[in-house]
Amino acid sequence: MNLGLLTLEIAVIGLALALLLIDLWTPPTFKDRLGYVAAAALLLILALSFNASIVTPSPVAGFHGMFLQDGLALFFKRLFLVSAIFVVLMGVEFRERLPMGVGEFHVVVLLALAGMMFAASANDFVLVFVALEMISISFYILVSFQRSRLASLEAGVKYLILSALAAAVLVFGIALIFAAGNGANFTVLAAGGQKLVNNKVYWLGILLVLAGLGFKIAAFPLQMWAPDVYEGAPTPVTAFLATGSKAAGFVLLLRVLFAAAPALVVHWEKLFIIASAVTILYGNLCAIPQRNLKRLLGYSSIANAGYLLLGVAALNAAGSAAVLYYLAGYVFTVAAAFIVICTVARQSEDIGALAGLNQRSPFLAAALTLAMVSLAGVPPMAGFLGKFLLLKAVIGQVAANPAYLWLALVAIGGVVISLYYYFGVIRAVYWSKEPADLSPITVSLPLKLSLGVCVAAMFFLGVYPEPVFNAATEAVKVLKYLNGA
Repeated sequence: MNLGLLTLEIAVIGLALALLLIDLWTPPTFKDRLGYVAAAALLLILALSFNASIVTPSPVAGFHGMFLQDGLALFFKRLFLVSAIFVVLMGVEFRERLPMGVGEFHVVVLLALAGMMFAASANDFVLVFVALEMISISFYILVSFQRSRLASLEAGVKYLILSALAAAVLVFGIALIFAAGNGANFTVLAAGGQKLVNNKVYWLGILLVLAGLGFKIAAFPLQMWAPDVYEGAPTPVTAFLATGSKAAGFVLLLRVLFAAAPALVVHWEKLFIIASAVTILYGNLCAIPQRNLKRLLGYSSIANAGYLLLGVAALNAAGSAAVLYYLAGYVFTVAAAFIVICTVARQSEDIGALAGLNQRSPFLAAALTLAMVSLAGVPPMAGFLGKFLLLKAVIGQVAANPAYLWLALVAIGGVVISLYYYFGVIRAVYWSKEPADLSPITVSLPLKLSLGVCVAAMFFLGVYPEPVFNAATEAVKVLKYLNGA
C-alpha cells in the first residue's frame, strides 16, 4: 500500500474538509471568498501534479493493483483540476442565485472532483464503481442545489432516478464479469482475455458496463437525461457535467476497453461505429430547434460524445490520442461558453438574452463567439484540429473496414449541420433586433482571467498542438490494442 500514489486525491479531499470547517467561522459577507480560496488551492494542486514525485517514468500500481498512477491518469487529472477551477470561479459569480450554503457548494464540487480523479486511476471494476458513485452522488446534490427553483429540483430527480438505474446496470455487469473472469482487476482480466473471448457471460458483463458508462458520457441511446438536466441544473454545475463528468466517462471507457478487455473489443467494431454515427446525428439534429442556451449545449454535448466515440471506434492508439486531445480543447471551449452564460443569462437563458451583447460587453461577445466557432470545428480553433485528428484516425481504418468511410461521412455531415445552430448563437450576439437592455455588463477580474485563459488555450491548441498532442500520445501508450494498430 502506497499512500504517496494518492497525493493529489488526498490534497483535494483535504481541501474540501478544510473549506467545510473554514465555512463555519466565515461571516456571510466573506463567504464569497471561499471560492477564490478553493480556486487558488486547486491551482497549487495542479502545479503539484507536475512534480517529479508525482510524474513517474513508468506506471505504478497500488492497493493490490486497484489504483494505477500512469501518464493517462495524470493527463485526465490535470483536465479535471482545470475544469474544477473554472467551476468554482463560476460558483462565486453565481452566488446570488444559490440558496444558503455557498461554502457547501464548493465542497461538493471538490468531492466530485476527487471521484473523477479516482476514476482516472481505476484499474479494477470495484474502484470504477466507487469512483462513479462518488461522482454521481455529488452531482445529485449539485444538480438540485437551487432548492427554491422547481426546474433544478426536477432536473435533480431525473438525474437521480436515471443515474441510479445506470448504476444498477453497471453493477450487474461487474458481477457477471467477476463471475466469468474470477476477478475484477483489469490486468488479470486482460491476461486471461483470450480465454474469455468466447464466454457469453463475460460479453454480457462488458456490454452492461459499457451501457453504464454510455449514460455517463450521454451517448445514444442513453442520452435522454442530458438536455433536461443541463437546462435545470445551476450553470456552474452544467459546466462541470459537460467537462469533468464527460471526461471521467471517457477515461473509464478507454480503461475498460483497452486495458481490461482488449481481446474482446476487436470484435465490436460495428457496435462502436453505429453508436458514434447515431449519437452524432441525434445530437446535432435535435439541437437545431433549441432556444434555451443550456439545452442547446446539452444536445451539443451529445453530438460531441459522438465525435469522441470516433476515436474509440478506430480501436487504435491514434484514435485514443485524438480523444484526449479533443477533450483538452473541449474543456476550455465549453468552460468559456458557460462562463459567458453564467455572467449574462441572469434572468433568462433564452438565446434572445444575448441580444446586444456585443454592445454591452464586447469581450464577452468575442469569447462566446470564439467558443461557438471552436465547437463548430472551424480553423484555427482547437475544435477544428480535434475533429480533424478524430476523422484522420477513422479514415485510417477504411482499408480494413469500409464502414469507417460511412462513419467519417456522417461525422462530416454532423459538422455541417452544427454550423447552423452554433452560428445561430453568434447571430443572436451581433445581429439581433435592438434589445431592450443595453446596460454595460461588469465582469469580475477572476472571470476575465478565466475567459482569457480559455480563449488563449483555444487558439494555442489549434495553432500549436504539438505539446498537448505529444502528451496525449504518450499517455495512451499504457493501453493495449490487438488489431495491429
